[in-house]
Amino acid sequence: MPTLFDKLFDAHKVVDLGGGTALVAIDRVMLHERTGAAALNSLATAGRSIVNPAHVFAVMDHIVDTVPGRGDATRMPGGSAFITETRAAAHKAGITLFDVTDRDQGITHVISPELGIVLPGLTLVAPDSHTCTQGAVGALAWGIGSSEAEHAMATGTLRVQRPKTMRIRVSGRLREGVTAKDLALHIIAAHGAAGGAGHAVEYAGEGVSALPMEARFTLCNMATEFGAFTALIAPDDETFRYLKGRRFAPADWASALAAWQNLHSDPDAHFNADIIIDGTAVRPMVSWGTSPAQSLPIDAEVPGDEAGARARAYMGLIAGQPLQGLPIDAAFIGSCTNSRLSDLQRVAAIVKGRHVAPGVQAIIVPGSMGVKRAAEAEGLDRIFTNAGFEWRESGCSMCFFAGGESFGPGERVVSSTNRNFESRQGPGTRTHIASPETVAASAIAGCIADPGRYTEPQTDA
Repeated sequence: MPTLFDKLFDAHKVVDLGGGTALVAIDRVMLHERTGAAALNSLATAGRSIVNPAHVFAVMDHIVDTVPGRGDATRMPGGSAFITETRAAAHKAGITLFDVTDRDQGITHVISPELGIVLPGLTLVAPDSHTCTQGAVGALAWGIGSSEAEHAMATGTLRVQRPKTMRIRVSGRLREGVTAKDLALHIIAAHGAAGGAGHAVEYAGEGVSALPMEARFTLCNMATEFGAFTALIAPDDETFRYLKGRRFAPADWASALAAWQNLHSDPDAHFNADIIIDGTAVRPMVSWGTSPAQSLPIDAEVPGDEAGARARAYMGLIAGQPLQGLPIDAAFIGSCTNSRLSDLQRVAAIVKGRHVAPGVQAIIVPGSMGVKRAAEAEGLDRIFTNAGFEWRESGCSMCFFAGGESFGPGERVVSSTNRNFESRQGPGTRTHIASPETVAASAIAGCIADPGRYTEPQTDA
């Protein structure tokens, strides 16, 4: 009996090429300004056109500045050329562009579901490893390289080596105060950063079906940190409610809904690997080392294993040191992992009436301009700025260092992003990844802190 992945892969198989490889039809291609111009210009230079321009989208997100009043200038040396060249190439190719000042601009993996570009049953690719985020709607979405993006645009197909399948069943709902980010870190810490290598991972079980849509995006987002080819969650009523009425949602909603009803793994479906997680046992997590696999419950101590010696040295930690109470220099809330409206609402509940600790730089970057408008309509921006946070425009920002804005060498940062390897957020920067709630609590405390200590919001100052 087929899994959800099997159904999606087989429905898009154009031809079997042998050896487990197939030519697969691609429904949507998304580009960003860091590599988009290169792919589009290379295609044009070769004299090839895009087979379906209406299904190709480009967005300014990776190196665009996030300070208010931004334009084409970026903090990355020479970065503005990426923006202007992508703009010119997108206009020439006739594809949809979400430009710097577009009201729908945002991070690729935030705006695609937000606008209904990705839909259940579709295949979607983008030159970004976190494209798997979008599998949360029941789509087959994965990251590719620029040359593959060219091929997908020109032919509407890609050569794909069929991965194995893995199911991760979360039995029992997450406890109050525990988030999808904590669940993702728990899984990676328990099974390793290569635990999902060579697999398409389907998340299932009560603990997953109980998650709201935006939490599902967070969970699927970090499948790439698990080494997986992609991740997906079977669409359900929660998915359909989320997508209905979106800008690119199907006009014939009833027909689309009927087609989506069978997008689930059959009861007797065979998976190559099956993992069961007790959702009730997951606790707030924080990374201590330089891999998401080096994460622990927030009240744990830094381990003393020999394999973690380099990570401890880089992070300036010693074995047996408590994670809670480690002084921090900065706190960052944003990225395609945790920058949606529900993330910001939970952060606001913690920081309302409180203030960022002296000496801590605290920044919040919404995942899209749509998220930014919605947050401002609820007055969340005022809560954040009153608490001492910077409130920015949307973009990837300091999720990664690309030669532009960064945190400083040796600075300890608690971040809602997805990666914590050496110098990820700047040369020599020490990054601890955690949920937005943990980041917010740490910003207020001035050190790594359990968000549970701030569950009761204060009145406005």
